[in-house]
Amino acid sequence: VQLQASGGGLVQAGDSLRLSCTASGRTFSWYDSGWFRRAPGKEHEFVAAISRSGGSPYYADSSEGRFTISRDNAKNTMYLQMNRLKPEDTADYYCAAGYGLGLEFSPASWGQGTLVTVSS
Repeated sequence: VQLQASGGGLVQAGDSLRLSCTASGRTFSWYDSGWFRRAPGKEHEFVAAISRSGGSPYYADSSEGRFTISRDNAKNTMYLQMNRLKPEDTADYYCAAGYGLGLEFSPASWGQGTLVTVSS
């Protein structure tokens, strides 16, 4: 499955942003999916994951309560709604399709990153 992430941009602290990840090539609903991010000079970090049916959302502590992951299998698209953004959320955000729930999610395919920059 091929993934295309979009929706990144430059925002101010406290603003909201919605990322999208559109899948093609294979049936998106066959895969669980998730979001990761990589901040400058830091390791790849798990953000959130969701099951192939759109249930069982799971969040990293840093995104719990501010971010919402969802998906629309009819549109082959996954979303990440990010609210109350903080400068420490600045990173390249990557979507992934794979298998497993929560922290067991294991990516099999990656999209390219979309850059989110949060100014203070």
